[in-house]
Amino acid sequence: MHSLLVGILRIGIAAAVLFGLFAQAVIIPTVAADEVDLFPPYEPYALPYVIASILGVACVQVALGATWMLLSMVERNAIFTRSAFRWVDMIIGAATVATVIALGAAVHLTFATIPSPDDGMDAEGALLAALACVAVGAAFSMLVVIMRTLLGKATEMQTELAEVI
Repeated sequence: MHSLLVGILRIGIAAAVLFGLFAQAVIIPTVAADEVDLFPPYEPYALPYVIASILGVACVQVALGATWMLLSMVERNAIFTRSAFRWVDMIIGAATVATVIALGAAVHLTFATIPSPDDGMDAEGALLAALACVAVGAAFSMLVVIMRTLLGKATEMQTELAEVI
C-alpha cells in the first residue's frame, strides 16, 4: 500500500479519535444537560443515556485503534499472519458491543414510558434511530466477520505458497 495513502488514513483515524474524545468529554454531556434544562422530565434518563453514548463512541475508538494497527501490519507487509486476527477480532468485538448498547437503548425505548415534549422528537423517532443503529451495527459486524474469513483463507494460501517456494 502506498505510504502516502497510509499516512492520510492515519491522519483521518487520529482526527476521528480526537473528535471522539471531544464528544465524550464535552458534546455528549453538554447536549444531555441542555435537554434536561429544556425538558426536566428527561433528568432520570440523562445519565444512563450519556454513559451509553460515551461507551458507543469508545467502541468506535477501539475499532479505529485496531484499524491503525492493521495499517501498520500492511505497511510492514505482515497482514497475512496470525497476529492480524487479534486486531480484526477486536474490531468485531467493538462493533458487537456497540450494537448491543444500541439494542439495549431500543429495548428501553420500547418498554419505558418516557415523556415527550412537543418539539417533534418523540419516543418513536428515538426508537427508530436506535433500531437503525442496531441494523447498521449488525450488518457491519457480519461484514467484518466475512472479511476475517477471507483474511484466514488468504493467510492459508500465503503459508502454502511459502512452503512450495
